[in-house]
Amino acid sequence: MSYVAPLKDMMFNIEHLANIEKIAAIPGFEEAGLETAQAVLEECAKLNEGVIAPLNWEGDKNPSSFKAGVVTTTPGFKDAFRQYGEGGWQGLQHPVEFGGQGLPKTIGAACGEMLNSANMSFALCPLLTDGAIEALLTAGSDELKAIYLENLISGKWTGTMNLTEPQAGSDLAMVRSRAEPQPDGTYKVFGTKIYITYGEHDMAENIVHLVLARVTGAPEGVKGISLFVVPKFMVKPDGSLGARNDVHCVSIEHKMGIKASPTAVLQYGDHGGAVGYLVGQENRGLEYMFIMMNAARYAVGVQGIAVAERAYQKAVGYARDRVQSRPVDGSINASAPIIHHPDVRRMLMTMRAYTEGCRAMATVAAAAYDAAHHHPDAEVRKQNQAFYEFMVPLVKGYSTEMSLEVTSLGVQVHGGMGFIEETGAAQYYRDAKILTIYEGTTAIQANDLVGRKTARDGGQTAKAIAAQVQATEAELRKQGSADALAVAKRLQAAREAFVDVVDFVAGNTKASPNAVFAGSVPYLMLAGNLMSGWQLGRALLVAQDALARGEDAAFMKAKITTARFYADHLLSKAPGTRDSIVQGADSVTAMALESF
Repeated sequence: MSYVAPLKDMMFNIEHLANIEKIAAIPGFEEAGLETAQAVLEECAKLNEGVIAPLNWEGDKNPSSFKAGVVTTTPGFKDAFRQYGEGGWQGLQHPVEFGGQGLPKTIGAACGEMLNSANMSFALCPLLTDGAIEALLTAGSDELKAIYLENLISGKWTGTMNLTEPQAGSDLAMVRSRAEPQPDGTYKVFGTKIYITYGEHDMAENIVHLVLARVTGAPEGVKGISLFVVPKFMVKPDGSLGARNDVHCVSIEHKMGIKASPTAVLQYGDHGGAVGYLVGQENRGLEYMFIMMNAARYAVGVQGIAVAERAYQKAVGYARDRVQSRPVDGSINASAPIIHHPDVRRMLMTMRAYTEGCRAMATVAAAAYDAAHHHPDAEVRKQNQAFYEFMVPLVKGYSTEMSLEVTSLGVQVHGGMGFIEETGAAQYYRDAKILTIYEGTTAIQANDLVGRKTARDGGQTAKAIAAQVQATEAELRKQGSADALAVAKRLQAAREAFVDVVDFVAGNTKASPNAVFAGSVPYLMLAGNLMSGWQLGRALLVAQDALARGEDAAFMKAKITTARFYADHLLSKAPGTRDSIVQGADSVTAMALESF
């Protein structure tokens, strides 16, 4: 079954949950209202459904290949990437002054979801380029911006992010790549970087590597890391490409999923040193890299939603077609399509509810980002920034863990055929696994949620968000339908569980760090569950009103049903999660190490 972009659900979120018209009232976004969003999303859907999605299965069968230092991507990728660049899609959210379209993240995120649903391996190239653009916009000199930004934003060149080394995975204090200052103000960069997504490929004229390295004599640990631009080809003063720089791909990885995306091992400085240009100031590289990381973390959360959507569509298509066994209620007196069986319906509803809940959460987070970065009022910017920063580990952590469950259910709906590669259901499951690992594992997102986002301010931001959830509960009770009341009840129980955990985290992180961090991932999952359930509660209110006005009955009824299912079956898990965090910490670390 081919991919169909869920435009109606995306537009519902953009209009009603993200309030796009409020974003369009922000200076600079005047043209980015509902009409623009609809037009952009429709165009984006055409490219992804027609050009990029058909290459997904091909990329899994015929992944990128490596021979004598050259990486050749899947047949069709190069032409699709050319169309992607020419359509202006790489520059969608980037500044107009460098050739971008300057659209809000609220619109860009929906386009990112479509691209990743269509073909996650392909989408990783633009995703990393976006990160490189963000870092240069924030910390690059005017000269670096002039040389690199326009070509990155046009899709003519692509960007990478070089953090990881064989001995330094998540612990960047162990980075050993070095940079030696040169008399002309450049640096010579030496070292090995691993897991470099699209570190070498044949889809663009030049690749702009952003590399973490230590300047000679820099302090040890994370305080001594700097960030450098190291282009694959040197750029001449007139903007044309010159000599090949001393950075070479020595191999690409053989992976469980995202097989078409070349994951490179890059060697810097084997032939005298790769020429690098300092981004910002020496020893502030980690700070700048986190700008890329935060952009990428949100985008990876969107990847989780995207692959879940694709798996859901595939499973629904199969469940409608696959005839097996009589329905248990006797409604059909013969074997029927498996979509008639209650447990298959449960699996499909779980897939749908998770996907829609996380999409709603991510859309609202994108709107907060737009307000945080562009609103004229400083106080509004500050509040939205705090909300967005709290949401990033949830969008990344919860949405990606969710995608594993959804893609696994997708295989299960297919039964034995799901285990056979030819159906394509297994690819989504394999592709999804990396999402909980790269750009910071789920545990690293949870550490961020505990340390920076909860303990640091004593839980104030978390509790301010909980107060907003409580306001939605009151609205649901006022609305008064059976569905609204049921959702309000579950939302209240989940919110109270969340606040209990926030108090536990804020009160014990310093005194009993092991107890708090033993429950850090469950805390992240509880928080993500609550935020998704809250947004579906808001969606239910909108849908009830629309239904009363007779608008789009089938869609609105489905939205209400999905919100109710989420509350009954997913949000209802929150109190149990709270108990395991607050009362179960000791049993996590009680086992003697030699007993494992």
